[in-house]
Amino acid sequence: MAFVAGIDGCRGGWIVVTVPSESDSEDVTVECVTDLKTVIAGLDSGQLAAAGIDIPIGLPAGGPRRCDVEARKLIVPRHNSVFPAPSRSVLGATSYREALARSRHIGGKGLSKQTFAILPKIAAVDALMTPERQRHLFEVHPEVSFRLLADHSMSFHKANAEGRSERLTALRTVFPDIDSQSIIHFVGASPDDILDAFVAAWSARRWLTKTHQQLGGDTDERGLRMEMIA
Repeated sequence: MAFVAGIDGCRGGWIVVTVPSESDSEDVTVECVTDLKTVIAGLDSGQLAAAGIDIPIGLPAGGPRRCDVEARKLIVPRHNSVFPAPSRSVLGATSYREALARSRHIGGKGLSKQTFAILPKIAAVDALMTPERQRHLFEVHPEVSFRLLADHSMSFHKANAEGRSERLTALRTVFPDIDSQSIIHFVGASPDDILDAFVAAWSARRWLTKTHQQLGGDTDERGLRMEMIA
């Protein structure tokens, strides 16, 4: 049986949800890892058939990525959850002031503090990525995935009770045991991180069966596709 994974960043590292590619199986694992070595090893060995990760892959030389623009249009009113991906030249900045200056110098625009907070994770994934590896490890955005799973954008923020409820309702249609599978507590992770990883795994299933939707798709200077899969 093939397995796929959904990955979402959290304060403690990464939430990794691994599920069978067949939707009727209950063999699901949820874990929190400090790095992606095990995931990469699984993908490179074929133990994992695909993985979707909520982090930018393929970084612009300057200006917005097409996939970010398309995603924002698709998920109104949750469009503010799509943070424009930074230029690769911003990676490695050691302060928000430095990152902001680099971003303005390259693209003429600033950088959100939310994006600055995840720069180390963006840099870590960028260092791992190759065009070959991107055949199995690809970018997702949870709000885009929820939009397609539920056939409408989520109405509430994911961190409040209403937002969790509507996301659980959507996930139950593909993960019947989601209520029990999503209550595991990890230090450095929040409940919505787990739900985001589950919907990323759903998108990985869709990629494997060629039923996914792709946003964007142009390539960056390293030959990485700047795209989102949902």
